[in-house]
Amino acid sequence: MAQPVAAASGSPAVAGEELLDALGPVKPRWRRVVLKMSGEALGVTTSSEAISGDTVERIAQEVTVARERFGSELAIVVGGGNIWRGTIGVGAGMDRATSDYMGMLATVINSLALQDAIERHGQPTRVLTAIAMAEIAEPYIRRRAIRHLEKGRVVIFAAGMGNPYFTTDTSAALRAAEIEAEVLLKGTHSGVDGVYSADPRLDPDATRFDELSFSEVVMKDLRAMDMTAITFCKDNNLPILVFDLMVEGNILSAISTGSIGTLIR
Repeated sequence: MAQPVAAASGSPAVAGEELLDALGPVKPRWRRVVLKMSGEALGVTTSSEAISGDTVERIAQEVTVARERFGSELAIVVGGGNIWRGTIGVGAGMDRATSDYMGMLATVINSLALQDAIERHGQPTRVLTAIAMAEIAEPYIRRRAIRHLEKGRVVIFAAGMGNPYFTTDTSAALRAAEIEAEVLLKGTHSGVDGVYSADPRLDPDATRFDELSFSEVVMKDLRAMDMTAITFCKDNNLPILVFDLMVEGNILSAISTGSIGTLIR
């Protein structure tokens, strides 16, 4: 049953080591997770730069701390919207498939940036692409991805599914099911900290839900993720946790307790 809460986001999140100290010794709620973030989350709104070094560094630090302190097996799917979105090309008259392939290449750029930042923190990382790029990344092979996770490496899935017409939300859902992840963590970047009854940026009376069923999301047409991804997760019993990625410490909270944002299951 849905449990709405006030639109206010509550007390500020405690970040980094302070958060871990506040949590104390914690057994993570989920053993293997897929973190989905949009490319726009890595973008810079105040300049022409496509990737924010500060944002990438913070995410890399939290991912590394999560691996070290919780031992969770962590995979990441990042979009490419800070560089190119398929809909941009289509709006300008470009062929849809061509524009989508360009978007897939944008996700590879973001994935390499994340890999570099995470490895500078000493955490082994592998980028696996759905489109062959042997010089810069490994090809996606399901069993190889699982083996990397078992060896303690962070795995970054790039280039979507290698097919046009699908969003990276759907790609993240598919990869999560393939590697038998226990949850799909959907990090938002627009200041919205979960799933609401309406857009809280436009409607001050909007309420946030602590928990929803997949059926409620579909019936109420709540845009938590791409609807294809939602129905795929429903069919494969894969929970989704929607939370605000841009608040420092939230990745750690999502992995350790899952007590933030909105849980869809």
